[in-house]
This record gives sequence, C-alpha cells and structure tokens, in this order.
Amino acid sequence: MSLAWGPWSQDSGMTGTLSDADLQRIARSGMPPLSGEEGVSLFDAALATAEPALLPVRLDLAALRAHGEPQPLLRGLIRTAGRRAAASGTAAASGLAQRLTGLSEAERRAVLLDLVRERIAAVLGHARPETVDPAKAFQDLGFDSLTAIELRNGLGKVTGLRLPATAVFDYPTADALTGHLLAGLFSAEAGAELPLPVPALPPLADDPVVIVGMSCRYPGGVTSPEELWRLVSDGVDAVSGFPADRGWEIEDTYDPDREGAVATRSGGFLYDAGEFDPEFFGMSPREALTTDAQQRLLLETTWEALERAGMDPAALRGSRTGVFAGVMYHDYSQLLAGREFEGYQGSGSAGSVASGRVSYTFGFEGPAVTVDTACSSSLVALHLAAQSLRSGECSLALAGGVTVMATPLTFVEFSRQGGLSEDGRCKAFADAADGVGWAEGAGILVLERLSDARRNGHRVLATVRGSAVNQDGASNGLTAPNGPSQQRVIRQALASAGLSAADVDAVEAHGTGTTLGDPIEAQALLATYGQDRAEDRPLLLGTVKSNIGHAQAAAGVAGVIKMVMAMHHGVLPRTLHVDAPSSHVDWSAGGVELLTEQTAWPEGDGPRRAGVSSFGISGTNAHVILEQLEPEPEPAGEQVEETDDEELVPFVVSGRSPAALRAQAARLASHLDRDPAPRLLDVAYSLATSRSGFHHRAVVLATGRDGLLGSLTAMADGRIEAGVVAEGEARTGKRAFLFSGQGSQRLGMGRELYARFPVFAEAFDAVCSAFGG
Repeated sequence: MSLAWGPWSQDSGMTGTLSDADLQRIARSGMPPLSGEEGVSLFDAALATAEPALLPVRLDLAALRAHGEPQPLLRGLIRTAGRRAAASGTAAASGLAQRLTGLSEAERRAVLLDLVRERIAAVLGHARPETVDPAKAFQDLGFDSLTAIELRNGLGKVTGLRLPATAVFDYPTADALTGHLLAGLFSAEAGAELPLPVPALPPLADDPVVIVGMSCRYPGGVTSPEELWRLVSDGVDAVSGFPADRGWEIEDTYDPDREGAVATRSGGFLYDAGEFDPEFFGMSPREALTTDAQQRLLLETTWEALERAGMDPAALRGSRTGVFAGVMYHDYSQLLAGREFEGYQGSGSAGSVASGRVSYTFGFEGPAVTVDTACSSSLVALHLAAQSLRSGECSLALAGGVTVMATPLTFVEFSRQGGLSEDGRCKAFADAADGVGWAEGAGILVLERLSDARRNGHRVLATVRGSAVNQDGASNGLTAPNGPSQQRVIRQALASAGLSAADVDAVEAHGTGTTLGDPIEAQALLATYGQDRAEDRPLLLGTVKSNIGHAQAAAGVAGVIKMVMAMHHGVLPRTLHVDAPSSHVDWSAGGVELLTEQTAWPEGDGPRRAGVSSFGISGTNAHVILEQLEPEPEPAGEQVEETDDEELVPFVVSGRSPAALRAQAARLASHLDRDPAPRLLDVAYSLATSRSGFHHRAVVLATGRDGLLGSLTAMADGRIEAGVVAEGEARTGKRAFLFSGQGSQRLGMGRELYARFPVFAEAFDAVCSAFGG
C-alpha cells in the first residue's frame, strides 16, 4: 500500500523546515495540515481498505472553490463549485474592466496598483497592503517560485488576463507588474501577448558625446571632483602607509629575493573602502559582506555621479542607460572562508558581475560591460561608452573604473620584478624615477549626446572630442610597452576628433614613474604632439599619479576628472617629485614641456583641449581627447534680479532614515556655507526636481541664506526650529486637502490666497466654473 500524505502540523518530517508563511500558503491552497490525531485516524482507515494507493489529506473545500477552476484530480469533489468560481472570476474581471474604463490612465494605474498590493499582502500574509513597497523587488519582499505562482493565479482570475508563470520574474516589482496589467487590459487585442517596446535608434549625426556628471573616491580622503582638484592644485602628496584593517601578512623584509617580500610600505589607499550602507542599495548585510568593495564603490559613485549631473537615479529605472566599468582585481573571494559566505561568493567577486550589479540595482536596461585591460580599463570603458551612445545603443552611459586591492599580491609581484618604487611614489618623467607606486580609487563619468544634454537641461562639463584603442601586438615582451603603438593610438584619437596635434594644449600622461615605460611614452608624445607646434606653445605634460599613485583600473578616469576640472579653472597643476626631467628622454626632439610648476592654461584661438593616456600591462592602449564646450549664449529677454533675501522658499530634504535625514541637512548646510555662489531659489528647485525623495523628509522655509543655514543646522543637531515646518516619514496613500472653517474666522483669507498664489487662483476658477455660474 502506498500513501501520499498531505502535510502534518507536527514540526518534523516534510514540514520540519517550513516557515509559518509556508504553512499559511499551503492552508490557503485548500490543503491545511493534519493534526496527529487526524493522521492516525486516516492511517487506520487506509489499513481497512484494499486500495493500493490512497491520499490521506485534509481538504478545505471553501478555499478550493475560492481558487476557481479546480485541478483535474479534484473536479469530482467540487465540480459544480468550480464552474461557479470560474464564472465568478469572469464576472470579477469584467467588473474590473468596467470600473477602469471611465478613469484616466493615472487613475487606472492607481486602482491596479492597489489591487496588486492587496494580492501581494494576501499571498505573503501581510496585515495590510500598505506595507507593500511598490518599488521593492518581489524577491526582496519574500517571494519564491510557489508564491509567485499563487500571485499569478490570483491576478489572472481578477483581471481575466492569461499571465505567464514567469510574470513575477519578468516584471519584478509591484509597479512593473501593474504597468504590464494596465497594458494587457487596454491593448488593442485584450489577452494577446504584448511585444516588448524597442525604441528606434537615433541616426548617426554630428552630435558629440559630452560629460555631464562626475564622481570619485581617491587617496587623500578625496570624495568628490572638487576635492580631487584641491588636492592636485595644492600639490598634495596623498601617498601613505599600508592599511591596517585588511589582514595583510607581509614579511618583515625588503629583499626582493625573499618569498613574499615587498619593496615598499607605502601607497595610495582608500582607507574607508570597507564602509558601506547595504540597506540603501537593497542588499542584506551578509550579501554586502560577501560583495567585493569594488562593486560596492561602483554603486556609491554611480549614485553620486547621477545626482551631481542633476538626475534622480530612481527616475532612470527602466531607461536605456549603459554601464561600462573597468575592473582588474577579482581576488576578494580568496578572503572568504566559511558557510556564511556561500551562495554569494561567485557573484560577489566576479568582475563580469560588477557592471551588471549596477544595472540591476538601478534598473538600467542598456548595455552592461565590465572591461579588464588592466591599467587602461577605465579609458577603454569610456571609449566603448562613447561608441555606444553614438550608435544609439543607449541613451545615457556611465563609464569609469575602480580598484581596491584585497591582497598585497601586486606589491609582491612588482617587488620581485624590481619595478616598485621604494617610497611608493610615482616620480613620472623624472631622473629620480625608480618604479611604480600602487594606489586605489574609483571614478564614474556620466555621458550623454550633446543634443540630449541640452534638451534635458544638464550642465555640460566637457566634450569627448575623440578616442581610440589599440594593442601593442608582438612587442618586446608580453608586458613591455611599445612606442610605435602608442604613437598610433594618439594619431587615431586625433583623427577621430578631426584635430591636428597642435590643436591640443596638454596631455595627462600615463606616467607611472618606471625607468622603461616613461621614456617610451615621452618619446611617443614627442613624435606626435611635439611636432609642428609653435615654439611658444609646447605641449604641457603632467600626471595625477604623482599625487595619488597609480590607481590602476581607476587611473584613466582620474586623469579625465583632473583635466575637466583644470579646463574649468584654467590652470594646469604641477607634477610632483620631479628633481629634473628624465635624462633618458631626448626632450629636444619636439615641443613637449614637463609641468614642474603650476601653469595658467595657455589661451589660443580655439577651445581648451587635452589628451588623456592609459596604457595597460595587457598591451591595450587608450587615448582620449577632451574639449571644453563653448557655453550657450544666454537667451535674450528680461533679466531676473538675483536676490535671496525676499522670497519665501521651501527646501526639501530627505533620507532613508532619521539619521540620514539629519546628515543630509548637515551636508547641505556645509555646502552652502562653503560655496555662497548658488542662488537659494536654484538650490530649492534642484532639491525638489533632481533628488530622490526618500521616506524620511523635512521641509525648511527660509527667506535668506542665514535663516536657511540656521534651520538646517538645527535640524542636523536634532533641535526644534520654527523654520523646519514639516518633518516626518512619508507613507503611501491618496492625497486630500482640508479647508477648515467657514471663512468667518479669517475674513478675506481666500481673497489673499487668490491674489498671492496664481496656482490657487487657477484651481479656484476651475472649481467655480464647474458650478455653472
């Protein structure tokens, strides 16, 4: 005899690993668990029969009827009720369609979203549908394959749509699923499979790619492009000692012939690389711990770059935004041992996942490409991103690179090869050059086509005028640089930009400070940029590596950020640690001058232009040409007087938590105190339109800078202040307006509102017109 048991209520056997939610789901399906007494009784009844196969289960017929058409095995038990349920499901779907027909699209979406959230709450056992976050992924809400099917079945019954079994995975949030239901209910052929929208690619035209946003992390505590500029313009040396929190076990010897020896104890490090807020990016603490710091930094710098470009990152979900990230270290998983890390190790350290994690977290649907050409990775990523934008593959692109060294292996390798600087500093193009100094960093650029940037009102920082990538080929050694190849990549970049070498004012060099690489690079620059130049306009040569060290996969983008800031300020910073220009280079062979002193950007007939080079140990070379875009002329019209002392302006601040809200207030106050240039009205507009609105929010009303700073400081300190007119946690729900009293309590208050606020006047007139006189 064979018995196919239903679930038992005892916490053992088949039900031993089930959660309360699992048991509730089984009960809702019409098969509640058996008590011990019921199981024993059914076993005795089975023994009393001669049937070879029986199903000792407990059925809840009412729950089964509620599911509509029953499974074929059960139709003999609830056949009539099943047909009624199917009919009622059709009637429910018909009633929903009729209810939605007279509504606007926004109202339809709101009704359907409420319906979806109700079904989600029922399936997951939530007390109220309001607890369901419409933007949160179903997986994060707690869905598995079984609950996904239950949700699909319930929504299919109430809407009348035939939804695929993969609906929850194809449309992974309540918002996305609501959009799919809305399209299905009101498509030309209801119930037909909807084709995925494929936007037409824009034509190739003379529409340059421009940089509209930048963010970064570099040694010396640099957390923004402005801080990087202060570091290089002030001539700061950011190289310092090895980090003490990574468990690096380094032999106490500098002898390169000893195993594990390291020739230096200095470099450029991100000492706070381990700091991360997993909740902000929807990650569990365990997943965050198992995820490489490089991937975490990409998430942080992506968010910051988009906000600095004046974009709300949340508003880009579902857009054709591409991600092109340079990553060259994949060894973080070597540090993770133990079962608590299993399940995430593969994706947490895989370079192939780094760009995909950014796209997944932000909901981008353009290309996601991780580039590993070693030290040229970030410039190759920039080159590919610009090509993708020009071809129309993506409408917006993020390009850059990141490096965090989880182990000291690269220090050991270069010590053995004799290529490491003893003091950890890159003495680029100097006679004292003695090797490379390793560093870490992260940098992200936001790229758009110029026409899109202007249409979207984004500030253009610089133009990517041209770029090129090539390979050394069969050079004099796998990792040895090749001068002719470097010359070719420079000429290719100039040709793609439509420029001559004399049109470029300065080059941010690769310049690692090695005794072989620097002379080869200098000779390539002399043979290209150094020719056919006016005697008073030599090419000016420098490198950020002299300040921070060689940031490897993040080095090229550091050079781009530095040169964009230099074009803006009209100054070229000096290169540090140059005792004298290298005697291994024939500097007389062309017009190239090493920047040993800070120099004003030379003024010429055209815009400021700069080249940026990166050469990978892989043999892949990249060169990018940047150009300062001429500002658009101000539109003719009435000039608005810029004053911050008269208008009462609301400033909206938000954060993920009360502590984050206070921290945002402190950051805003610090920024306004440090930089008095922005108009308060512009600041308020940007806060309201280009920042994500998190659940914890506050509104500050102020008429001047001093009042605003006082209110922000009070809020940051947790003090009550009259200027902070609203503070709390926003919740989902419908908006309502209450006009209390009959008017006699304040004679003329409606008249004053009508006279002072045009929006109120327009709404009042619309309401009055609806009464027909």
